[in-house]
Amino acid sequence: MKHSHSAGLWLAVLAAAGFSFKAILVKLAYAVPQLVPVEAVTLLALRMVFALPVFLWVGLRESRRSPPLGSGQWLAVGALGLLGYYGASILDFIGLRYISAGLERLILFTYPTLTLLIGALWFDRPIRRREWAALLLCYLGIAFAFFHDLNVSTEQRAIWIGAAFVFGSSFSYAFYLSGSARMIGALGTARFTALAMLVSTLATFAHFLATEPLTALQQPWSVYVLGAAMALFSTVIPVFAQGAAIRRIGSGPAALIGTLGPMLTILFGWWLLDEAISTAQIAGAALVVAGVILVGRGSGKH
Repeated sequence: MKHSHSAGLWLAVLAAAGFSFKAILVKLAYAVPQLVPVEAVTLLALRMVFALPVFLWVGLRESRRSPPLGSGQWLAVGALGLLGYYGASILDFIGLRYISAGLERLILFTYPTLTLLIGALWFDRPIRRREWAALLLCYLGIAFAFFHDLNVSTEQRAIWIGAAFVFGSSFSYAFYLSGSARMIGALGTARFTALAMLVSTLATFAHFLATEPLTALQQPWSVYVLGAAMALFSTVIPVFAQGAAIRRIGSGPAALIGTLGPMLTILFGWWLLDEAISTAQIAGAALVVAGVILVGRGSGKH
């Protein structure tokens, strides 16, 4: 039992590191020298291509063991797949063209607080005092980090544009989370995640074919390597590591360990992308993490 708990802790850390490293890989791919930088939808398509075999295999395996989905369930999986793994991802990839990886991760980490707001507005779930405090901490922390980036950047308009795209990504993912709990209960985590990922893959391919020529897939080998790394280390491994961690230690502790994400992204950005670290940025990250922890502790008491 002790070994299982320890393994769960390390799996949660692995998931947090994998999710955090995605922004670094995207920024590295954008920085690959070539005449025309890779487009966001092309990079997302490459990520999906490399991840597709795993999720196709999981989806088929789990579906053989379970009864077929009804039309209503397919509609829900389709809508949630579009929101969570297509909508949130494409907005995030576009936003990363304009802002630092550290700021991206902090803005993206607002999804727990946005989930609270969605619950209050659409599901009549009241927001308690603790949760209002969490909202205040999160958005105060983002303000610290946001103004840090404004101060060090010569392209302030780009910061506003990128922040808007990433905030839209966080909002899309929050809608996905708000609607996914019921479907996970009905289909199971692995089956629902695989099917939602397959829907998002189809949407990504449709977006790519509608906006880019097939020749856009002809990229330098380093872009293919980064796309494969994104699929393996920042999609497949963390998705299943997070699920395994939740089974061993519970969703609450796994979520709290996930708050390492913003700090890890800031450190990775400083190490690999030469992104500046300031006291304001660290303070902002600490406030965001504190707000997410408050949300996690509060939700555990329902």
